Amino acid sequence: MIKPITLLTAFTLGMSLSCPSQALPLDRIQLPQGFSIDIYAENIENARQMALGDNGTVFVGSRKAGNVYALIDTNHDFKADKKIMVATDLFMPSGIAFHQGSLYVAEVDKIWRYPDIEKSLPTIPKAELVFDKLPNKSHHGWKFIAFGPDGKLYVPVGAPCNVCESELPFASILKLDPDSQLTDNQLTGSQQTQTQKAGSTPQDSMQTTIVAQGVRNSVGFDFHPVTGELWFTDNGRDMMGDDLPDDELNRVSQTGQHFGFPYVHNNNIADPEFTNPEIAKLNTPPALTLGAHVAALGMEFYQGQQFPAEYKNTILIAQHGSWNRSNKVGYRIMKVVLNGNTVSDYSPFATGWLNVEQSWGRPVDVMTLADGSILVSDDFANAVYRISYTK
Repeated sequence: MIKPITLLTAFTLGMSLSCPSQALPLDRIQLPQGFSIDIYAENIENARQMALGDNGTVFVGSRKAGNVYALIDTNHDFKADKKIMVATDLFMPSGIAFHQGSLYVAEVDKIWRYPDIEKSLPTIPKAELVFDKLPNKSHHGWKFIAFGPDGKLYVPVGAPCNVCESELPFASILKLDPDSQLTDNQLTGSQQTQTQKAGSTPQDSMQTTIVAQGVRNSVGFDFHPVTGELWFTDNGRDMMGDDLPDDELNRVSQTGQHFGFPYVHNNNIADPEFTNPEIAKLNTPPALTLGAHVAALGMEFYQGQQFPAEYKNTILIAQHGSWNRSNKVGYRIMKVVLNGNTVSDYSPFATGWLNVEQSWGRPVDVMTLADGSILVSDDFANAVYRISYTK
């Protein structure tokens, strides 16, 4: 079994970020007036989800690279100058979260915790296995994780296919209490017997709650700052043409809601391969359709103080960009304005990673820093950008 590394060489721990491999064409990025974009960190291989530590450490996961990074801005100039390798050789550790001093890292099938990590850096604390009962299917298996206002950890489990019928927990979003989880090697024999005698289902024994189902592949979500409700992006299926179906922005108003997959997409688009009228009736229409194949990933309700007042509580969505469409779409950051739970505006915020059919970057995640600027990760350009506003 591949395990997180716990000891690193001094060379790796002190890795400098001052020598970029090549200049990135940031002059192509178009932003609203008053905004600017800079490099926060380069040479961050396959940068995916980000998490912010209490002391300002920026943690970054990856997918193909199998690494987890810690980026530190030692001189507070909003450019990371130290990269610490937290872990290597993991199974698509895209999803990470920071909670009560600890870093949580989600592989495809496991969740690890690095306790009090900022207190020990550059030494990496011994990783604790929090949960090991997630499916090990790599197709849509990489994670985006976050703690909710209820203190629970929310974890999506993507469908193991483009489109198919599958058993739970596939095509769902789960939540679990990481402090109450018991892995097989932590259970005593008597505890295992008691669990079996209780007659619990496999899902019950996982000690998880299905928050949303019929979710093909969510790689981004956040919680409404006023209502606490979960809002999430969902990637639509492929092979229905250039313009069907759209990716979605969804709102969970009731635990266990169904969002249609694989039988119905968007509001009422029937799947050509799979039919189940009874489940199709349960479909929750999206709050917003985002466009087909845009690959909507990380999203965040903006809560910073730096941007103009009208940005407060707006949603910023990273669109990774299409891979199988005749003409490419996405490769941008979109802004969603809400009036209550109704979308009143959907418009570009940052564009320029795509020029006609040529792309040089693919945005993945959006995260707000303490000063109110935002970071954007890019797993194609291997970079993290900072977008700031000056009056």
